[in-house]
Amino acid sequence: MRDRLLTMLAPVSWGTTYVVTATLLPPDRPLLAALLRALPAGLLVLLVVRRMPPAPIWWLRFTVLGVVNFAAFFPLLFYAAYRLPGGVAATLGAVQPLMVAGLAWLALRTRTPARQLLAALAGVAGVALMTLTAQAHIDALAVVAMLTGVALMALGIVLAKRWGSPGHPLVSTAWQMTLGGLMLAPATLAVEGLPAALTTANVLGYTYLATIGGAVAYVLWFRGIARLSPTTVSLLTLSNPLTATLAGLVVLGQTLTVPQVVGLAVALGALVAGQTLSRPASAPRAAEHRPEPVGS
Repeated sequence: MRDRLLTMLAPVSWGTTYVVTATLLPPDRPLLAALLRALPAGLLVLLVVRRMPPAPIWWLRFTVLGVVNFAAFFPLLFYAAYRLPGGVAATLGAVQPLMVAGLAWLALRTRTPARQLLAALAGVAGVALMTLTAQAHIDALAVVAMLTGVALMALGIVLAKRWGSPGHPLVSTAWQMTLGGLMLAPATLAVEGLPAALTTANVLGYTYLATIGGAVAYVLWFRGIARLSPTTVSLLTLSNPLTATLAGLVVLGQTLTVPQVVGLAVALGALVAGQTLSRPASAPRAAEHRPEPVGS
């Protein structure tokens, strides 16, 4: 339970991304937001770790994961965050547990218990009821971007579980974020360039995303991936839209209708059920997919 609660802090912090983007960041700069969320956080953790990847194979793996989790995922996430209502983006993100279940079966031959699949479906229904409204404006390209980003994050969970980590999760976090950020830098300069000036609110927003939503969140996230099953980890992401909804209530002064309250209860129930219905037998299966030795 301690591992699950610590891991859940990551998607809880990510649930504030939509509010931060809407209220603190300069408009229409998804690449800059992605860069400043990844690279400073990676360098900060690398400063603490001060370790090189232990073998050539880990340079390749960290590069692949850096692309999947950061260089590709972050721009898609912020593009959707700028162009979609937070509720629509959160609903699309709620399908991630189902994607992870499918990828885990294909890559790890790990079958997700039917009860967890039902919890994932209930979570999608609850989040949709909680966040979608008739007035929600749908940008088709942003929807594609969000779904692609969700699929990339699901792939990142499965790959990280398959490959493991060469030691402390800080090493994996530091190099993935640093390499992903370095790949984002030239694209950001070429496409968006740097803003002429940043306001105090902009600086606070980027600092929050790089520290709480970046370095701290991803250390806890990769720690959880190493200790929990892929579907268990992905079900914790249901706390993302729950947090986004609460942040909207507190920060933006939004209110909830009766159907939204029902959806909130269903999504929260699915989150709890998805964790309590995990089979103890998942541990032996995990042993069949131990990380390869560092020198492999």
